Amino acid sequence: MNQLPHTQEEICKLIPQREPFILVDKIIEFQPNKIVGGFTIPEKHVLVTPQGFLTEAGIIEHFAQTIALFQGYDYFLKNQPAPVGYIGSIKNIEIKSLPKAGEELVTTIDILNRMLGVTMVKGVVTQNGEIIATGEMRTVVVSEMKESGLK
Repeated sequence: MNQLPHTQEEICKLIPQREPFILVDKIIEFQPNKIVGGFTIPEKHVLVTPQGFLTEAGIIEHFAQTIALFQGYDYFLKNQPAPVGYIGSIKNIEIKSLPKAGEELVTTIDILNRMLGVTMVKGVVTQNGEIIATGEMRTVVVSEMKESGLK
């Protein structure tokens, strides 16, 4: 891949999630401490309501998967397989509105700190240029914690 991954197949190689639970479909921008990822919400998804809105849990999971996408692409650039990680904590999440199916989410994740397998981030989720969610999250990469002697 000389350019940023842009197919579902390429994206799926970078994250541990699998259908029907995928909530990212593109990398828009990648920097050493930042990623901008996107997701076009399908009408049929386990986290889309019968009324056609992505749930709060879906927005939070999209946020977390954007972090996983950052980590997976970072590992890819180092010729390593995508890591498995978990949400360690969620802080100051504010969800202002729920997006409808068919809309694209664009999420910017800024990496605040990475140490011993723990990544701390601040993020903003937008839809059509409007902020719909903000928050902070910590994720844990299992292999990095084991390497550091923490379990």
